[in-house]
Amino acid sequence: MKKKITAKYAIGFDGEDHVIITDGEVVYENDTIVYVGHHFDGEVDEVIDAGNAVVSPGFIDLNALGDIDHDIVHLEQASARNKNMLWSEDYYRKGYHEVMTPEEEAFKSLYAYSQLILNGVTTAMPITSVFYKRWAETYEELAAAADHAGRLGLRMYMGPSYQSGMRVVKANGEIEVLWNEAEGQAGLERAVQFVKDFDGAHNGLIRGMLAPERIESQSVENLINTKRYSEELGCPIRLHAAQGLYEYTEIHRRHNQSPIQFLNEIGFLGKKTAIPHAHFIPDFSKAKFGEGDDLAILQETGTTVIHCPLVVGRHGEALESFARYKRRGVNIAIGTDTFPPDFIQNIRTASMLSRLVEGDVADSSYADIYRAATLGGARFLGRDDLGRLAPGAKADIIAIDLDGFHMGAVDDPIRTIITCGSGRDVKLSIIAGRTVMKDRLLPGVDLEEIKEKGQRYFDKMRLGYVERDYQQLGEKELFKPSFPIVSKR
Repeated sequence: MKKKITAKYAIGFDGEDHVIITDGEVVYENDTIVYVGHHFDGEVDEVIDAGNAVVSPGFIDLNALGDIDHDIVHLEQASARNKNMLWSEDYYRKGYHEVMTPEEEAFKSLYAYSQLILNGVTTAMPITSVFYKRWAETYEELAAAADHAGRLGLRMYMGPSYQSGMRVVKANGEIEVLWNEAEGQAGLERAVQFVKDFDGAHNGLIRGMLAPERIESQSVENLINTKRYSEELGCPIRLHAAQGLYEYTEIHRRHNQSPIQFLNEIGFLGKKTAIPHAHFIPDFSKAKFGEGDDLAILQETGTTVIHCPLVVGRHGEALESFARYKRRGVNIAIGTDTFPPDFIQNIRTASMLSRLVEGDVADSSYADIYRAATLGGARFLGRDDLGRLAPGAKADIIAIDLDGFHMGAVDDPIRTIITCGSGRDVKLSIIAGRTVMKDRLLPGVDLEEIKEKGQRYFDKMRLGYVERDYQQLGEKELFKPSFPIVSKR
């Protein structure tokens, strides 16, 4: 079946870069785009008039939440309380355990993936927290997640996380990684089996990837084996590294190198490796020691940086800077890594933070970040059929409404939607030619029902922090409200 979308603006692709097509038309047949331009001469079976809107390639989220966001619990904790959010050594020694039931763990991805679609994400690489896990993700919860993604129609690169160690807080407040290498080895084996079982599932929407947890909780052996399996299976890797002071200091203590330099030395970096957040490097403003040119390593190895501007900015840091990494030839993709998974808000934030660092708009424009959110992600995935509207590309298409009064006067359509819009302005989402969201509704999904279940999940997850707290402060002390609460009597 051949369908045509018309709109005030369409973001086409000329083979090199995005272009803005006024009064544009996008025609797709089954799961593939066949025409982008002004006047399609052929017959179509259906016309979808998006009206006063921007028709765009869907966003590619390479660090997308696959659960219910814990960051709202961490976000405004004073620096002295950050340790209370981690596992205590006492909790570790007494026996760490699952907080959620298997049914609850199976549910969380439905909640998260619905959020992604509503915000215009058409391809995602999910991440979930291990704070409230027994150790890391299970095969079963990722199998359930793959089923949800297939049913919703979301394009995914996924696999269960794994780690060989866990950061814990000792009774004296010191942080230490405690090791269980058998857990890490078993986790990698589960992840490899998942890739073998699910890569290509749901008519190719589900692809496998390897997702080792943060670098400081990985053994050298597991990292080397992860890279070997990535090459054998032909699947990408994502590893959180160069994202914080503790990690940066710990890797230097172990290896006398920065995290990026260490990964390069063991052969872990490359075109199939992506690193969120990669901002804590030797010349970062908060790095008080270390030397070397980590950006040269990233560029020379073809490693992708997944920039997550909103979550990093919320915690008082920034990539220094998007513009500098871009000028150095590092491939940059975008991840949301928090709720809401709002790419419009993330593009706006990334541009703002980069301009603050640079003192200039050059290489920090909305267009620069939009490219990273589309073409940069596709480049990492090795998919020249994603992240663009062009003949031969997959029909992964969104429409962003311009009719809302809050949009103001329309100047350039990209500048207008990024300046004034949000993810809630996405009114249509098509993935692989299938309409997965229209007018803020997802076929077959009761959003009110999963919202209620999501709140219950979050409340239970939140209580788990009380058990793990090394100081055992209790719920009232650990989670102080913004203002005193006055309850109805």
